[in-house]
This record gives sequence, structure tokens and C-alpha cells, in this order.
Amino acid sequence: MTVNRRDLLKAAAAAGALNVAWPLAAGLTPAQAREAAERLGAEYDPAPFTLGVASGDPQPHSVLLWTRLAPEPLAAEQRLPEVVEVEWVVAKDARLRHVVARGTAPASATLGHSVHVPVGGLAPGRHYWYAFKALGRTSRVGRTRTAPRGRVKKVTFAAANCQAFHDGFYAAHRGIARENVDFVVHLGDYIYEHGQVGGVPEKHVRDHDGPEILTLGDYRKRHALYKGDKSLREAHAAHPWFLTWDDHEVVNDYSGTGGGAPFMRRRAAAYQAWFEHMPHRDSFGGSALPDPEIHRVRRWGDLLELTVLDLRSYRSAQNLPDGTILGAEQKAWLKKTVDRAPDSWHVWANSIMLSQLRGRPGGSYMFTDQWDGFLAERKEVLQHVHGSGLEDLVVITGDWHSAFVDDVRTDFDVPDSPLVGTEFTAHSVTSGAYSAEWNATNGPVMGKANPHLKYFEGNRYGYDVYEVTPERFSAHMRVVGDRRDPRSPVTTLTTFHVDRGTAGSYEDDATKASPAQYRRDA
Repeated sequence: MTVNRRDLLKAAAAAGALNVAWPLAAGLTPAQAREAAERLGAEYDPAPFTLGVASGDPQPHSVLLWTRLAPEPLAAEQRLPEVVEVEWVVAKDARLRHVVARGTAPASATLGHSVHVPVGGLAPGRHYWYAFKALGRTSRVGRTRTAPRGRVKKVTFAAANCQAFHDGFYAAHRGIARENVDFVVHLGDYIYEHGQVGGVPEKHVRDHDGPEILTLGDYRKRHALYKGDKSLREAHAAHPWFLTWDDHEVVNDYSGTGGGAPFMRRRAAAYQAWFEHMPHRDSFGGSALPDPEIHRVRRWGDLLELTVLDLRSYRSAQNLPDGTILGAEQKAWLKKTVDRAPDSWHVWANSIMLSQLRGRPGGSYMFTDQWDGFLAERKEVLQHVHGSGLEDLVVITGDWHSAFVDDVRTDFDVPDSPLVGTEFTAHSVTSGAYSAEWNATNGPVMGKANPHLKYFEGNRYGYDVYEVTPERFSAHMRVVGDRRDPRSPVTTLTTFHVDRGTAGSYEDDATKASPAQYRRDA
């Protein structure tokens, strides 16, 4: 029988027995925590590679390989030597017979016995397979891919976001693992620093759950719990990933430049744990901490330019006349990226909604933690896009736990201001959305209040797959049947297209009858 993660936790909370059900409850040994995690459907790879393998930041001649030695995945520190030498191998085939690169890398206790190996000398535009070996054991085999160079006829990639472990199983990641995509973009909220039990925020059950997570050990255990979902490890092993983060990797709605010493210590712990568990290549190399560099530009041949943004580390407080969500240096870098952009599709990986979202006509903004809290800077950036003559801009976004399609305009309060791009906001993997009743009531209200909003659907969970050719950019919204089922089937809810050289999107005729709470063209 399938374990229903959310309902089990809800029942345990109601019975006052959450400390038995929640794997990260205070006082549990690593073995007890693992047993509790497995009761919630978690399962781990064989030790010491319990958390699997991953690759990231593919470039034409290189890719970053990752693993972490964690024989006791839910322990804050591993009972291992201070440094363990880890062998790695890259081959042209899944059986690792045609080896193209190999070497060793130290896994140190300082970085949680994680390994980040930048492998160079690879051929562009091809698949490779890789594995690690340590302590007499060999990891699972992962597959990766390098970016192509020159002319490219097609690129397909997936985007995922918001995957609260306590809210369901990662059937969406199971789907991503089986997709024929070139890479994956994760748009943030990879973990949640709080927990929820049947919709009850963790702060209301702290007596059962233990203290709020604050330390490096706390964040390590939270990441390891999430990677206990088999489907997430499969998705990492199947494709290379690009990564950005949002707020819950640290704490809800935080500003990276605000707060006193206790917050800065917490942020440093969260950033380190994130780095230890991600296939992240940092331009600072081994000196990435305490501030990993997220923003970057990567190209997929002549077809696509991917710009990854960091909308947390450098922001000011919200709703200031001169507030910034990018920070001065990243904003200058983004403008230069726009000015130097090649003739291709331009995709911004954007963790929180760029488009304006009013709750009712003429009303206030629904959430100013997103770009609506930084109005002057948003207008400045979008007017710069227009002034530069940049075309074929698509923004892919997470955070909202619902799907939106928006026209991106230089001034959202002027409906006929220049149209400079399209924003696709994807469903969450599992993180709870508003109720079906709320969506049915407020979908039409949001549509009326926001003339640039073309589509809203909030009752489902899943991920997006983007199919890009020289002529068209297509967004396929994949949804799972039931987030409570780890093997839930995946279907395509709807598809939107953007034609090259023409700003604005349109829905595919074949999917216009699919369920939604708002369609502008309906």
C-alpha cells in the first residue's frame, strides 16, 4: 500500500506523536531518523553514496560532477576519516568501458564529505556516463551531457521548483528523469527550512518537532531527508542541472543583505549545506563559501542563451523607492548581458514572479517579496531590454505553486506599453497551492486586475518542459495525477507557444479545452 506522506504526518500531529513520525524530530539518533524517513517512503542508495550522484553547469568541454559520502544520511556529521579519497571516472558508455577521464578528489569533513569535480577536455554536444568509488564501494552510474557548439536545431529542457518533502512524493521528478531533455533548471525552494504537517505550519508543532533549523547540521539533515526521495535522485542522475535558489533554502522571505549576526551565521550555514548537496560549479572554485555565486550566462550552441539570476543574495528590503532585488553589481552584469546578447532565444531563470500581480483591479500587489516589491528596478531593467532591441525573451519562474502565463511589458500599468517577452511560471513539484475554491474565485479576479495575464491554473502539481527550435519556443505544462502517489502518471495539461521574432505567447489549439481557472482568450 502506498504511504501517504502528508496524511501520515497529519495523523501523527493530531495524536501528539509527531516526534515518532517526523524524521528530524529532536532526540532521534541517525538510525531512528532514517527509520522514520523510510516510514514516510524515503529510501537511500547503498552506503556511502546514499544521496546519489549528480552533474551540473554543462559547458561545451566540461561539466561538474557531484556526490557526497553519507553512510548515515541523517547524521549532522559522518563517522568517517577527516579526508577520504574518492575516485571518479567518465566514459562514453553506461558500462564505463570507454573511459575518457578519471581521477581522485578529496572528500573532507569540512564540506560534509562532499565532492565537486569539474571535468574538462570533453567533446561538445554529447552524452557521458560517470561514477564514483570510495571505501571499497561504487556509486550508481549517472548520465550527463555537454553543451553543443555552433548550429543547434533543437534543445529541450525541464524546469522544476518548490518541492516540500512533507507535502507529497516527487512523482514530478520521476517524470523528469524519464524525459528526453538536454538539461534541467531548478528554480528554487529545493528544501524548506520549516515543515508543514497537513497544512499546519511547523511553528505550531515545534514542541513535537524540535527547534527551528538554524545550524549547519540542521540544514545538512534537511537536504539529506529530501534526497531520500528516490525520484529526486533519479532526476539528478539522469540529466545535468542548472541551479538557482529562492528563500526557503535559508528562511522564508529573507533578504541576503539584511539581519544581524545570528541571521548571517544562519545564512552561512544554509549556503554551505546547499553547496555541499548540489552539483554547483562556482567561479571561485574551492573558495565559494560563504557566498556561492549563482548568477551566470550559459549558451546552448547558437540557439539558446540561458541567464541564471540570484534574486536573494544581494537584495535590499522590499518596497523602498530605491530598492534592489538584483544588487548593483548583478544589475550592471545583467544589463551588459542584454547589450552583448547574441541572435538567439534568451531565457532568464528567475526564481520569483517578474510580472505584476494585483489582487483586484486597481488594488495592491499580492506579494511584494517578488519583483512587485522592487518597482523602479523592474521598470529600469525591462526598459533597458526594450531599448537594447533584444528580442525573443522568455522568463521561466517558480515560487508561486501555480501556473501562470504572462506578457512581459515595460510598464505593467500601461497595457499598451512595449511587449518585450513572455513569462512562464511553473506548477510546484509538491508544495501546497491555494485551495480549488480559492483558485476558482480568484483566477478571474486576477485576470481582470492584470491585463497582461493570459492564463492561470492552480489546482495541479508538476513541472514544465520547454522545447526550443529556431522558429518556436514551446512550453509544455506537465502535471502529475496525485502528488500523494510516488508513481503517479504524468500528462500534459496544456502547451503555449512563442514564435521567433514575435513577442507574446498563444495557447496550442489542441489543449485550449484543458482545465484552468483563467484564460484571457476563453
